[in-house]
Amino acid sequence: MTATILVVDDEPDLEELVLQKFRRQIHGGAVTFMFARDGVEALQLIELHPDIDLVVTDINMPRMDGLSLLAKLQQEDEKKSTIIVSAYGDMSNIRIAMNRGAFDFLTKPIEFADLEATIDKTMRHVQMLRETRRRQIEAELANASLSRYFSPQLAKRLAAGSCEADGMEVHWREVATIFTDITGFTSLVEAAAPGVLSELLNEYVTGMTDVVFAHEGTVAKIIGDAIEVLFNAPGDQPDYATRAVACAHALDAWAEEFRERWKARSVNFGATRIGVHAGPALVGNFGGSRFFDYTAHGDTINTAARLEAANKFLGTRICASAAVANAAANFRGRPVGDLILRGRSGPLRAYEPLKAEAFAAAATARYSEAFARLEAGDQGAMPAFAALVGMHSDDPLAGFHLKRLLNGGKGVRMELG
Repeated sequence: MTATILVVDDEPDLEELVLQKFRRQIHGGAVTFMFARDGVEALQLIELHPDIDLVVTDINMPRMDGLSLLAKLQQEDEKKSTIIVSAYGDMSNIRIAMNRGAFDFLTKPIEFADLEATIDKTMRHVQMLRETRRRQIEAELANASLSRYFSPQLAKRLAAGSCEADGMEVHWREVATIFTDITGFTSLVEAAAPGVLSELLNEYVTGMTDVVFAHEGTVAKIIGDAIEVLFNAPGDQPDYATRAVACAHALDAWAEEFRERWKARSVNFGATRIGVHAGPALVGNFGGSRFFDYTAHGDTINTAARLEAANKFLGTRICASAAVANAAANFRGRPVGDLILRGRSGPLRAYEPLKAEAFAAAATARYSEAFARLEAGDQGAMPAFAALVGMHSDDPLAGFHLKRLLNGGKGVRMELG
C-alpha cells in the first residue's frame, strides 16, 4: 500500500531534494509525496486529501509555523502522525513539539538516511494505528449487528469473542420461546397514514425488544408486527422458563400501556397476543458465512406461535404451555384446557399466566372450581361458569367455556378454529 507523506517547509530546494532522494521508493509505488510552503497551505491540502498518512514539518515558516500546525492537527478527530524538523540545538521547541503530540523529530541540516529511517518507523506506527482502528470498527459493527438479537450485555460478550464458539453454530438446545402478534394489524396498515404507521411500529418494536433485553432474552425474529423471543440461547439460563413467564407478563403490561397511549391519539392499536412454550429447538446462525441470522426452528417454535393464535379464540392475551408452567418457579395461572393444535399428535395442556394479585383473587378460585367440574365431567360445570360470568362479565376465558358448554361442548379437550 502506498504511503502519502506531506512535507511542509518553505525552503525552495527541499521539494527537489526529497523527490530525488526517494525516487526509487516513489517509482516502486511505496510512497508518494505532497508539499506545502507553510501551515496554512498544509491544512488546505489535508482538507482536500484526508488520506495523507504522515506530516513532516519544519518549525520556522511564514503565516503558520510548525508548532501551530501541530496543535491544529492534534485537534482533529483523526490525528496525523507528525515528524517535526528543527535547527540543531533548538531543544526548547523540540520539547514543545513532543509535548504537543509529535511522533518524532529531526534536526537540520536533514540527513536523508535519518529522514528515511524516521519515516519508515513512523509509517509502521501508522499501520499499527490503522489495524487497531480497523479491528475497532469491525467490533463495533459486530456489536451493532448482535445488538439486534441479544441484550446489550450478551452482545458485548459475543462481539468480544468471550462466549463459546459453538454458541452460534446450529445445534439442538432446550429453550423457552415467546411468540407475539398484534390483533387487527392488517386493518391498521390499510387505514393508517404511512408516517403514523412508521412511528407507531418503530416505537412498538423498540419498546418490546427493550423489555426482552431487560429479561436477557434473545430476539430471534421480527417479521412486521410479530416478534419471536428465545431464552436459554445462546448462553445458558437455568431459569429460562421463569424468565420467559416474567418476560411475557412484562411484554403484556408494556403493550397494554402502549395501546392506551395511542388510543388517546385516536389510533386503534390492537391487543398484543402472546404464546409461551418450552422444549427442544434447532438453534444457531442459519445465515451462513455471509449473513448473520441467529434464529430457531422446530416444533417448539411452531407450538409457541399456535399458542399465541389460540388467544384469539380464548379471549386471553397470554397462553402458556404446561411445559413452561411446570418448569417455571412459583408459576401462577389458571388452566385453559387441553388444546388440539395443528401439527401436534396429542393435546397440549395450556394455562393463562396470572400476576400474583389476580391469582389471589376470589374470582380465580371460583374459576378453578368450575374448571375442576368441567374436567371431571360434572354437570355442575355449566351453572358454575354461568355464575362466574354473571359476577365477572369481563372474564373472557370464563365466557369462552360457558359458550362452549352451551353449544354442547364437554370436557377440557378442545380444538380451536
